[in-house]
This record gives sequence, C-alpha cells and structure tokens, in this order.
Amino acid sequence: MAVGAQNKGMLFKLGVITLAMFGFGYALVPLYNAICDLTGLNVLATLEQESSGAGALNPENTQVDTSRRITVEFDTNVRGMWAFKPAVRTLEVHPGEMASVMYEFQNIQPREMSAQAIPSYAPKVAAQYFHKVECFCFNQYDLKPGEKKNWPVTFVVDPKLPKGVTTITLSYTFFEVGAGVPPAPQASVEATSAEAS
Repeated sequence: MAVGAQNKGMLFKLGVITLAMFGFGYALVPLYNAICDLTGLNVLATLEQESSGAGALNPENTQVDTSRRITVEFDTNVRGMWAFKPAVRTLEVHPGEMASVMYEFQNIQPREMSAQAIPSYAPKVAAQYFHKVECFCFNQYDLKPGEKKNWPVTFVVDPKLPKGVTTITLSYTFFEVGAGVPPAPQASVEATSAEAS
C-alpha cells in the first residue's frame, strides 16, 4: 500500500513538473519579446515585418561616407599565357560602400594549367583600408585548354582611409602555380627580330 501511494505521489509530481515545463516553454516567446523590447534587440519583430512586407525595413548604411568619392583603378598582369582583364578599368565608390567587379580569365595554352592571382595596391597605405569580401585571389584554379571563366572581386574601402588618398590602384598578377616564368613564345621572338631588320 505504501509503495502504491509513493508511486501515485511520484506520478503527481512528474505531472506537475511536465505542466510547469510546458508552461515555461509557452511563455518563452512573450518573455523573449519583453527582453528584446527592454534591450532594443527586437530581431523577431524585424523578421516578421520583412516577411510580411508591411513596413519592410531597408535601413540606411550609416557607415558609408557619401561626402567622399574614391576612384578605384583595376590593373592586370600575367605571367604566362593567359588572357586576364577586368570588366571595367575604373570605378568610383564612396568609402564604406560595397562594390563588385568581374574579371575574365582564359587559359590560352594547349594544356590544363593551375593558376592564382596575387594582389598589390598603390599607394601602399591603401592596402590596410581595402577590404575584400569575396575575391578570386583567395583560391587557386585549374583551367582546361582554352577555358574561360569569370570571377568577382567584392570589396569595401574603409571610411578611415586617409583623406589625401583619392585614387587606389588594385593590381593583380595572375601566374601559373608550380611553374617558373615561361619563356617568350618562339614565334613572337622570330617575328620581332624580323621586324627589327
């Protein structure tokens, strides 16, 4: 009899705990909203407004310095038989504004090659203020003979860039990985010497 009473008592306690846990879980959403309202971090309300389309939020990026324009020049160099060029040679951006430029690559060798690009900046001080979000220079690529690819560079110029810097040159050198600098093609050398005479 005592064991049966203990079991009933334990069952009652477990039932109360289960109901309390369910009630606490049910109260979490209003509790979360109250905490967000107090702290100013109302992520759920923001997501609901965006998904419903009512009052969709498009906050202004306050980190963009619209009082300044920086001209970014894109320069390319190749070490080997590559066709490599940006879609545009210059682009004007505001510091803090995200921008993107596509680059075209083509392996004009009759064999597959692995290659990578290395960036450099002018003036040198610009390197610490030029932040690449996405860049083909982060990876090494394999291109088949004649294969052509397009890859982006997405970047932001830091608003802390010194005021005297108004132009940044981003230069990439694209080279074959694991190979030295290839010699000049024989046909080009012969054509040059024939033209000289």
